[in-house]
Amino acid sequence: MSAVSLPPLPPTPEEGYRPGGRSIADIVDREHQQLLALLTQLTGPDAAPQDGLAVLTAALSRHLSAEEQYLLPAVRAALPDAAGRVDAEINADAALLSTLKALDDETLTEVVARVRRHVDGVGGLVAELRAVATEEELIRLGNRLEIAEEAAPTRPHPGTPATPPWNRIVEPAVGVVDKVRDAVTRRPTYLADLPEPPRG
Repeated sequence: MSAVSLPPLPPTPEEGYRPGGRSIADIVDREHQQLLALLTQLTGPDAAPQDGLAVLTAALSRHLSAEEQYLLPAVRAALPDAAGRVDAEINADAALLSTLKALDDETLTEVVARVRRHVDGVGGLVAELRAVATEEELIRLGNRLEIAEEAAPTRPHPGTPATPPWNRIVEPAVGVVDKVRDAVTRRPTYLADLPEPPRG
């Protein structure tokens, strides 16, 4: 039996079933730490950020897309009193994606500030979700989040829908186009593509 009313997830095969995978809370917390570590690298005294900026843009685009598809709807369903904060995060995500569209050495400072605010705001929502959802629910949501990230865009598209069901339809389609462009241009999009991947 579910502890909270979450968005529909695939049915479990039997009573007492424990899914494999990682909790959505653990995944999001780790990704936040990795993003902060990458920002520290890109703004440090020995930074050579060109490939790092491409990877930051791709990592953030995937991360925000997946959060908007699964994490934020789960928070809205499980914590109705947090609906206003969820809306504020969606609006902040759109502003961050708009800044990412013109990311360069000069706008990096603004991106750093926006990412730190994102980590604080979403981190608080994740902690509250962790307190009310069962471990099975968090793992099943984590599995959906990871699938969504693999299909997500690798470039910022602030004009696309930010809430289900439309973002779950549009974002993977846009992601296919982005991945073709990445392959053609040999653009790095993963932390592992960097000479020194940040540890989060």
